[in-house]
This record gives sequence, structure tokens and C-alpha cells, in this order.
Amino acid sequence: MDQDRGERRAARGARGVHEGRGDRGLAQAGPRAGDGTRHPAPGGQIFCGRDELVSRFEFVADHRGAFGVKRLCTVLNLSRSGFYRWLKTAPTRAAKKAADAALTRRIRTVHTESGKTYGAKRITAELRAGGVMVNRKRIERLMRQHSIQGRMLRRRHRTTIPDPTAQAVPDLLRRNFTAPAPDLAWIGDITYLPLAGGSFLYLATVIDVFSRRLLGWSMAGHMRAELVTDALNAAIRTRGGQVDGVIFHSDHGAQYGSKAFADACYSAGIRRSMGAVGTSADNAAAESFFASLKREILPGRHGWPTARAARLAVFRWLGFYNHRRRHSTIGYLAPVAFEQRSITLAIAA
Repeated sequence: MDQDRGERRAARGARGVHEGRGDRGLAQAGPRAGDGTRHPAPGGQIFCGRDELVSRFEFVADHRGAFGVKRLCTVLNLSRSGFYRWLKTAPTRAAKKAADAALTRRIRTVHTESGKTYGAKRITAELRAGGVMVNRKRIERLMRQHSIQGRMLRRRHRTTIPDPTAQAVPDLLRRNFTAPAPDLAWIGDITYLPLAGGSFLYLATVIDVFSRRLLGWSMAGHMRAELVTDALNAAIRTRGGQVDGVIFHSDHGAQYGSKAFADACYSAGIRRSMGAVGTSADNAAAESFFASLKREILPGRHGWPTARAARLAVFRWLGFYNHRRRHSTIGYLAPVAFEQRSITLAIAA
């Protein structure tokens, strides 16, 4: 009997809300919040959190046909003018949401084409180059919202082992990794490429300081002097053999201090330059190149499964680097594009 009476009382209370007699009960229900507003008793906590105000406006919009705007705004502690202002701007918000969705699709495309390596700065530069005028902070917001991330730096492995008997070579760059034209200064270095099982391949590179273009490279399973001489000769061929007077800057690795490398430089008319022993900052531009390569293509802490897989991955990335990857030092252009533009500007001048 008591259970039947309780059920009838609950039914009468529910009918009172739908018939317009529940305002007082709804308005008085629930404790006051810290700012003096009240949460409506039925489901009041759904309006907590960052989007509380928007949630309340949406609730009024969804239920105004049944309860009326005035009553709902009173219960939810909203102003009717604020609600109608929110309602009036709905088309603008919908258009912005659609624009964000379209831009996010473009961001995903650029991110995928970069091998999922680009961060907000390079994605912004790529979109602007394609005619999309967009703010970098907006790109950052959308990437954050959709969990789109570039690659992060990894730990370095020591490859510079100086030769104490090598002839002293002066530092001609003194950490000035800029040049007003191509073929004034090149930089070189060696890095390791880890393979499964604990073995390594080694990559030697030659980069033009002016454009950051990769001119020559060599990859092998050893770090003998021919590794760096092969990379140097490849760079000389890229420039058509006319490299007399070019400065070649490196660290104090034994390969760069070897007689074979010194002879190769002398034959081509290249002046050698070396930074201080044990100071990576004296060859920072070359170090930065390798950091980007490993950040963007190294598959994991244990490296590539085979030497062939490593060679293919590096070969693809080196082509991407020269022709498509946007470099922050040269105005977010690709190195080859930067050189071509400089030639065009020089002719026009």
C-alpha cells in the first residue's frame, strides 16, 4: 500500500512539471554553486565544466518548445537576451565549424605527405604556399584538438672520434653557418643508422650552407675515410666540378683528418675548416640535419629491420628533403626551390 502511494505521488509530481506547475520546485532545487547560481535538480551536473554556458544554451534551444524560453532561462540562471544573441550567431558558428573541419582535412593531408613529421610551423608554410592564408595559432589549435603531432628529437650516438695525430686545421666559419651565395661554404658530418640486432650503417653528407641543399652523400657499413671522400666527390659532381675556393667545414672526426680526405680536398681546390674538439655547436648545422632525418624517419629505438630497409628509407627522405621539405632557416622553402629563386632574383637584378 505504501509503495502504491509513493508511485502515485511521483506520477503527480512529473505531471506538474509538464503542466506548468513545476517551476517553483525546479527553481528551488539543488544547492547554490560558488558563484551564486543554481544547478537544476534533474541532471544539474551536466552543465558543469568548460562548456557549461554553451550546454545550457543548447538545452534551452532543445526544450523551448515544451517549456518556453523564459522559464528555462530562469531555471538555468541565463539571460534571455544572451540566449537570443547565441541563437542569432548560430549560422556563424556553424560556418566556422565547417571551415575548421575543411582546414583539418588539409592539415591531415600535408601531415601525411610529410610522412607524419611536420609540426605546426611547416604545415602552416605548406598551406600558405598553396594559397591558404591561415594563422599558425589556428593550425596549432586544430592539431592539438585532433591529436596531430610532428616527430620529436631522439638521443644522439657518438660518431666523432678525433685523430690526435692529424694535422691542425683552422676554423674558418666560427659558427657562422650562413653565406650570401652557393658554393662559398659546405659542411659535412657522419651519423649512425641503427639496425635490428645492434649493428649500424653510417651516413656521410655534404650540405651547402647557403641553401642547406644536400649536395652529396655516402652510406656504408663502416666509418673509413672513403665514406667521407665518396660524399665529397658526389658533391663536387653535383656542382659540375667547379668548386675551387669552397670552404669545407667539419668536426674533428678521424675521417676528416685523414690524408685521403685532405688529398681529395686539395685536388678540388677546397679549403678545409674544423671546429673545436668535442664541441658540437661548431658544426651545428650538420648536426641539425641529422637530427631532422632521425626524428622524421627512424622507425623506433631499435632501428630498421634490415640494411636494405634503412637505405630505401634514407634515400626517399633525402630526395624529399632537397625538393619538398620546408626549411626554417631559408624562409620555409625547400633547398632546391630556394636556390632556384636566388638564381631568378640574381638574373632579374
